Amino acid sequence: MELGLWKQLGVDPKGRPWYLEVGSGMEKTQRIADEKKGYTLTDRGTWLATRDKDKLDMVIVLEGDPALFNQYGVMAVNPEKHKHVKFKEALEFVNWMISKEGQQAIGAFKDKNGNPLFIPNASGK
Repeated sequence: MELGLWKQLGVDPKGRPWYLEVGSGMEKTQRIADEKKGYTLTDRGTWLATRDKDKLDMVIVLEGDPALFNQYGVMAVNPEKHKHVKFKEALEFVNWMISKEGQQAIGAFKDKNGNPLFIPNASGK
């Protein structure tokens, strides 16, 4: 996502002295950005889970911009291509996830401090 945003701006950051490619997971990337007093893109779940634990001296600069939208989805695997899948059960799960009950459960999922981690947006049944 980050490189896509740079591309939209017409900038190739790779190889520039101000750009550091970490090549690690989000948690480690956040720690490195904190140590170097830099910036990074991160997902809300990782941020909330690690900001206190890692004692990060960072603040959110921007959130809620549509360009940063990170959609999660759910789908069943095609049983014609993968005979071992439990397609019926997968469809039951998918249908529950997009149902009113599933969407409420997603919206109610919070971290230990009560911060919501996901924003449900399926149309439901």
